[in-house]
Amino acid sequence: MASSKQLVAMIRSHAAGDDQRFLSIAEHIAADASKAGHHRMADEIRLLVNSLREEADERRPASRPTLLAAPRGELASLVRASYPETRLSDVVLSEDIHTRLQRIVREHRERVLLADSGLSPRRKILLSGPPGTGKSMTAAAIAGELGLPLFTVLLDGVITKFMGETAAKLRIVFDAMQGARGVYFFDEVDALATRRGAENDIGEARRMLNSFLQFLDEDSSGSLIFAATNHQELLDRAIFRRFEATISYDLPPPDHVRRIVTQRLPQFDLAAIEWAEVTDAAEGLSQADIVAAADDAARDAVLEAGGVLTGDTLVRAVRDRADPVR
Repeated sequence: MASSKQLVAMIRSHAAGDDQRFLSIAEHIAADASKAGHHRMADEIRLLVNSLREEADERRPASRPTLLAAPRGELASLVRASYPETRLSDVVLSEDIHTRLQRIVREHRERVLLADSGLSPRRKILLSGPPGTGKSMTAAAIAGELGLPLFTVLLDGVITKFMGETAAKLRIVFDAMQGARGVYFFDEVDALATRRGAENDIGEARRMLNSFLQFLDEDSSGSLIFAATNHQELLDRAIFRRFEATISYDLPPPDHVRRIVTQRLPQFDLAAIEWAEVTDAAEGLSQADIVAAADDAARDAVLEAGGVLTGDTLVRAVRDRADPVR
């Protein structure tokens, strides 16, 4: 029979619109039922899962349209387009950050109502914090929540050594925001916006920063601009005035470690896990590190322990991520 955790995980995945995780959990329930001798139930669940997968495949062309906003020409070398299925419920965030992001989503869903009062939703958001703390996933989640394409700006294609060329490429990206509404994500934006007066400050870097600031000022599209940095202290102070909200991310506290692992591994019974050992081992790890450790533990459980995930397996995987050379 399905455990209470599996049922909760199925409900959460359904509420989040994560069909793949929902069906994956159902398959694990079928496997558990088969092990327990409930072969008829297991067969019925598998038939339902297969039927639902086929229906999803048939619906996909209609529900997930071809990228009408797919970049073409030179723009194709400057941005990468995708339609994320990530939702805010997939990202483990502090209550404060989650609430702030939900407000931004609501503003865009009800932008017509705001416009009736002469207001507009916030569109330019700066995310800062250590690597792997959920900044990139946040941009994807906002795009997923709003049903918009995510355009990840490829800075290695934008930034060049030739005078004036970077500004020209930036203009192409900002012009695209007018024609294709979406979430435009500038990761490691400090590469574009290093503070003026730094030791390595050169003329072209100043021109690049000034162009970026100008384009941010002039942008009046309906697109959202998310920029992320691991080094907020490197940013020029002028950049902060161009963004309507700045959200700071930190490494996950102990209670978030448990949430991250539980959310990542809904197919396993984690009732016997000694969470204090796991959280101690995870000290100093980012959300991305913990997710990777959870995946490592899951593989070990399936291949070495018949699908049973023990606390020792999970702690070992976390410690391996914390000290990969030990």
